[in-house]
Amino acid sequence: MKRENIVGRANVEDTPELEAYYRELEARELGALWNVANEIEPWFPQPKSVPTIWRWREIEPLVRRAPQLVTAEKAARRVVMLVNPGRREWSAAVGLLYSGIQIMNPGEFTSAHRHQASALRFVMEGRGAYTVVEGEKMQLGARDFVLTPNGTWHDHGVDADGGQCVWQDGLDIPLMNSLDANFYEVHPEVVQKPRERRSRKAWKRPYSPVFLYRWDESHKALKKNGAVYEYTNPLTGGPVMPTMGARLQLLRKGAVTKRTRHTGSAIYQVAEGRGWSEIGGKRFDWEEKDVFCVPSWAAHRHANGSATEDAVLFSFNDFPAMRSLALWREEQVPA
Repeated sequence: MKRENIVGRANVEDTPELEAYYRELEARELGALWNVANEIEPWFPQPKSVPTIWRWREIEPLVRRAPQLVTAEKAARRVVMLVNPGRREWSAAVGLLYSGIQIMNPGEFTSAHRHQASALRFVMEGRGAYTVVEGEKMQLGARDFVLTPNGTWHDHGVDADGGQCVWQDGLDIPLMNSLDANFYEVHPEVVQKPRERRSRKAWKRPYSPVFLYRWDESHKALKKNGAVYEYTNPLTGGPVMPTMGARLQLLRKGAVTKRTRHTGSAIYQVAEGRGWSEIGGKRFDWEEKDVFCVPSWAAHRHANGSATEDAVLFSFNDFPAMRSLALWREEQVPA
């Protein structure tokens, strides 16, 4: 029990009589709230996730080795997961977000499937990659951003005349599992038959009608906006999916952002350039293709230490879920 000698907080001293009482409660699947109240109702968020960086130069050899050991067919999805040391039991990269690096060789493909979890992908490298969502086939290039919203049939692969392709997956699998709301289905056919792009007239679905956001267009909009470009649902101006959002952040030469913290977790990938981030008081130096995470309520700031080149960070988050549940809070933190 975590005792606190503060009015309004649990501060019960153990006695032999109470210990016997606790054993009786436990035998009947009961418990005393005052023994856990200070832990389950903290003064502020106490995430088990820890700030973590996965440096591409360190994990790339392991990602490249996966196709030599496991076929795409046997693996269903050949992915090297990014696992936070504090969230191993959830297979989470941070908080209630999952992420992994998927690698596919020319001619390989996944079988079509759908799940309750929402999913997104940010292409890291390669030529000839494609995704089919609800029968719509989309060719993908480096740094393109693509959605496979919850409940949509999807499969993906690499054209036979393409090259080895690598992309980062992001899903809210831990959130779905924590809510006991996850489902998974395999398509009655191995892959979907591509069809014409379905009409977006009278679109009623809770996610963006745009499944593919091209890098060139997004990067151009980021440069125009000057700091942050939110990937949005063009019909609502809101997030691309109900539970996850994504953005690009531009760090000009020598820029250092203000130190902030917020509820909700975020996973970053370095799209361009190099720099550093301070997360929870610890500095992480990063370069292109590195991935790092910011746990909920961790004070953080980002910086571009270059005097000659800009840097761009791609990130995805669970902020839409936080806002929908009226749990969003953000504040600047004094230096």
